[in-house]
Amino acid sequence: MKKISCIAITLVLFSCTTTKNSFVKNNLLDSNTFKLTEISTDATYGSENNPIQVGGVSSNEGPINERRFLNALAGPNGESISYFRAGSCCPIKSNNNPFGGGSVMLDKYRVTWQGANDTLSIYINMYDSGVLKAPKGFTIKNNL
Repeated sequence: MKKISCIAITLVLFSCTTTKNSFVKNNLLDSNTFKLTEISTDATYGSENNPIQVGGVSSNEGPINERRFLNALAGPNGESISYFRAGSCCPIKSNNNPFGGGSVMLDKYRVTWQGANDTLSIYINMYDSGVLKAPKGFTIKNNL
């Protein structure tokens, strides 16, 4: 009986520690804007090698989640930004492709603000979810 109890406890402990949830629930400021609370210190955050993971495809909210994220951003000094979707690119590995296959495409957005010298590219993954932060060089839109 002692042996069975030890095996059962071991199985429970290992099954709990190996379970990984890839879904992250992000809060909304309003129906069109995510609530961001942090600015990334990682200069690669938002690049094609480290895309922003907004999730939402499984609940038919992938494109709106991309816009919700972008709507939460402001320029380096709090300026209003403008953006447009420049297209899909850059296949990456993901287990969340609704059609299977193990890879998905990123969406590339071009972002600018008044006084900017150029537009910047932000790469967004709507298939996987992660903790959302403003990319380095941006601030969080003040919606008070």
